[in-house]
Amino acid sequence: MEICKRVHAKNLVHWAKDKPEVLVLSADLTSSCEADAFRDTYPSRFFSMGIAEQNMLGFAGGLAREGWIPFVHTFAVFIYRRALDQIAMSAAYPNLPVKLVGFLPGVTTPGGATHQAIEDIAVMRALPNMTVLETGDATEVENVLQIAYEIDGPVYIRMLRGELPRLFSEPMQFGKARKLTEGDDLVLVSSGLCTEECLRTVKVLEANGIRAALYHISTLKPFSYPEIIDNIARSRYGVISLENHTVIGGLGSCLAECMAEAGVGKKLIRLGIQDQFLHGASRKYLMHEYHMDVWALLEAIEKAVGSKLNVQEADIGEVFLPEALSDAKPEAL
Repeated sequence: MEICKRVHAKNLVHWAKDKPEVLVLSADLTSSCEADAFRDTYPSRFFSMGIAEQNMLGFAGGLAREGWIPFVHTFAVFIYRRALDQIAMSAAYPNLPVKLVGFLPGVTTPGGATHQAIEDIAVMRALPNMTVLETGDATEVENVLQIAYEIDGPVYIRMLRGELPRLFSEPMQFGKARKLTEGDDLVLVSSGLCTEECLRTVKVLEANGIRAALYHISTLKPFSYPEIIDNIARSRYGVISLENHTVIGGLGSCLAECMAEAGVGKKLIRLGIQDQFLHGASRKYLMHEYHMDVWALLEAIEKAVGSKLNVQEADIGEVFLPEALSDAKPEAL
């Protein structure tokens, strides 16, 4: 597996080279959000707004009204919790091209409840005119800026940073799911870093006589995937969703809404953060503690199919977990 370091930092500089209308705003987390290379390369197009997210979002709305395309950089939790009114009134209501780049979604930080964005999808997808995207590997981090740029309106991005695996060879496509495996026994739907856990799981399912379809979602709003709903409708055991977000209002809720509207009466098991705040710890610990890893998924599959699977730890491939205190700072604050 190819491992890439500071993907967004490098890509942002290259991608923005011929786009003078693109500006970057930072809330005193410039290097932590991999915007330092942009700052050093295009200093006249970079604004350090200080620890004042509400002002930064109002400022971004003003820039967008004047024809600029601002890409706001800070930790995800500080975007939607600190400045929701400014996002709604200065970006979403006037439908302006303000692009919100949110880092450290969910369990990707050990910073505890104050730094973990666990309900951001639920909040942001409720805003009219807002598009919600999520990256799952290095390839999607490289592609997501162009997708956001081409959308005529505000966009919220759940961005990954640090050292990232390259899971996909094909670029992200707006509104398109990646179908990674075929199967009509069970459907798995995941987003963000949780897809790597699902990929570890599907490899052992066929050995247990279960053919599972696995879909990776990067566009969370708008959410329209009739092919997934059709696959669920013809499945034997229904669908399991896995997300780095609370199960209230995120990927699992999107699926439930679509299934209900389509009249699909299959079982849905939603895995992710339950109705609780998290404590601070490493990503590996948190994913296991809060039942979001491969073992939680296998347990849910056993529940769905009604039988015990013969899976040993040696059967499961290793997931890439960078060191939290490396110079790439994947989890550090």
